[in-house]
Amino acid sequence: MRKHILIVDGYNVIGNWPELAKLKADGHFDAARDRLLDQLAEYRSHENANMIVVFDAMFVPGIGERYDKWDLQVVFTQQDLTADSYIEKLANDLNTPLVQLTVVTSDQAEQWTVFSRGALRISSRDFLREVKRSHNEFTKSTDPFIMRENRRNVPWRTDQLLQLDKARRKLERKPKPKQE
Repeated sequence: MRKHILIVDGYNVIGNWPELAKLKADGHFDAARDRLLDQLAEYRSHENANMIVVFDAMFVPGIGERYDKWDLQVVFTQQDLTADSYIEKLANDLNTPLVQLTVVTSDQAEQWTVFSRGALRISSRDFLREVKRSHNEFTKSTDPFIMRENRRNVPWRTDQLLQLDKARRKLERKPKPKQE
């Protein structure tokens, strides 16, 4: 079975997802990055893909950091290294017959470069649709189980709720006008 690895061009996705682009436009880069990582972690848990999210030094100069967060590998490139260059090298190094590599970016030149190295590519907007589809599918499949569970922190027992419902219906009935 092939291992699926998804490489995400972080700032490209932020710029192409409306909610994240608004945060970025308002100057909240940290919030946009955190929200993206939250959404990708949820997607990753549903789809079981290894994910590498790459941010370049465009907005965080010279940080050159790499860490894991919520089963995502997060990379901030060095100041002199663009996310595109890093992704191209990664695509070259990771793409083997046992790996299905997909790169998420809307940068056409980047898409063609990774495609020429054997990786699949998906635009940031198409990936947003995929993330939403996955979320809806997961939510829809879990709703019946949630509805079956007894609700917690409800101060009323079932018999009390039935009595309250009966009393409510009685109060809602309009009295018939009396004829004289």
